[in-house]
Amino acid sequence: MNQIIVDVSINETRLALLESEELVEFYLERKNNKRIVGNIYKGRVTNVLPGMQAAFVDIGLEKNSFLYVRDAIPQEYQYEDNENYKNISIKDIVKEGQEIIVQVIKEPIGSKGARVTTHITLPGRYLVLMPYTDYLGVSRRITSEEERERLRKEVEEAKPQNMGIIIRTAAEAKNKEAFSDDIKFLLKLWQKIEKEKKLGFAPRMIYKDFDLVDKIIRDVFSKEINEFIINNKQEYKNVLELVELISPHLKDRIKLYKDDLEIFQYYNIESQIKNGISRRVWLKSGGYIVIDSTEALTVIDVNTGKYVGSIDLEDTVYKTNIEAAREIAKQLRLRDIGGIIIVDLIDMTNEKYIEKVLRVLEESLNKDRTKTKILGITSLGLVEITRKKVRQRLESLLQKKCPYCEGTGRVLNEDVIIHKIEKEIKRMHDHTNAEAVIFQVHPEVLNELSNNEFVIKELEETYHIKIWILPKKEAHYNDLIIKTMGRLEVIEKLAMEIEL
Repeated sequence: MNQIIVDVSINETRLALLESEELVEFYLERKNNKRIVGNIYKGRVTNVLPGMQAAFVDIGLEKNSFLYVRDAIPQEYQYEDNENYKNISIKDIVKEGQEIIVQVIKEPIGSKGARVTTHITLPGRYLVLMPYTDYLGVSRRITSEEERERLRKEVEEAKPQNMGIIIRTAAEAKNKEAFSDDIKFLLKLWQKIEKEKKLGFAPRMIYKDFDLVDKIIRDVFSKEINEFIINNKQEYKNVLELVELISPHLKDRIKLYKDDLEIFQYYNIESQIKNGISRRVWLKSGGYIVIDSTEALTVIDVNTGKYVGSIDLEDTVYKTNIEAAREIAKQLRLRDIGGIIIVDLIDMTNEKYIEKVLRVLEESLNKDRTKTKILGITSLGLVEITRKKVRQRLESLLQKKCPYCEGTGRVLNEDVIIHKIEKEIKRMHDHTNAEAVIFQVHPEVLNELSNNEFVIKELEETYHIKIWILPKKEAHYNDLIIKTMGRLEVIEKLAMEIEL
């Protein structure tokens, strides 16, 4: 069974994709840090760098975005197999101070700003509209040549003149009417963007893509998903309305979660998230893999661990590598690891075994919607993989550098602490008569939480519980200590005594 589980809270929305109760994808969107991939901006070129064949574009974010020459050249040059475009310089396309329309294709990651393109695309449920090029393509995931040809013919009749269309995987087996409705919606959206880009000065946003939940409904929620479960009544209604518009046949799969137990605990997701940020991941056999990352490179080491096998060493190594291959594919997808990935399998001498392990790895990676490619095995027996970087890694969403070990380790960030506070407050509201509570945290955590006082106020107003958060030097950065809770007058007096 495939399920999408959504946990909506005041400060953030968490979304989990489960396959047979296993967490395979995790998404997180915070109110103060929403995703920007897909957003369209009117930007201003601030710097042109011929030596890097790129330009920096101010789109109004903290860091300037990065426009690579290939993303600046008109698409028709590339689709026409015109080799001359490879010799075009970035300085021949954009000038410093020029206003241009760009779309974000990669989130800011680490010290790098967002990556942008002038090749605007507007995704619908079944089709993607490309307003600036005349082209018709079909998703590679649709493998039947007969179906690909049918889709081309049906979409060709509805395709807008001088515009491009890419047929998405979700379009398989759909009819002409569905495509026509999708195109009408996308054209209306493009007309709105055309009007917006003529107004105001750069930098400014002229189109905001769907938020996390709506985007998942558009891009992921399909007949392969058996249940879509969400714990917020208002968002549940919003989801029903959107599904009614784009996938009405899936409406009965939307469910509102009403149980008292936290939704992620009920579906055993919290423990799997913890596993997704652990350096060591245990395999069911007793073997394990170790994942170490830098900004550009990830190294994964496979070990037999406690697994001793039952036949001989070669068989033990083979079975461990097979299990590790499946787990590695799952972890790359769950952690959203991008860039260069090196896998150090346990050494095997049997060529057939090596081929089988690589085949299992490739088959497991085929489930990943992010472009991933196995390049082969080096002379040292290392498997080389590349995976497209699209979003921040899971660990960077939930952790930050640890001050105790000068940045070599990580601790939970303040957003996770706030999430913990909310869950504790909700539990108190549902199961106790507490009117007030005192939490204690590390002094530096308290200092960082002061930037989120509005969230604490909103929690107080929502659950009618007064909250004091006080420092405790002995507390670890990850600790949230409940000092006491009870009647407002008593807790207020105790809080004043502790502060003094």
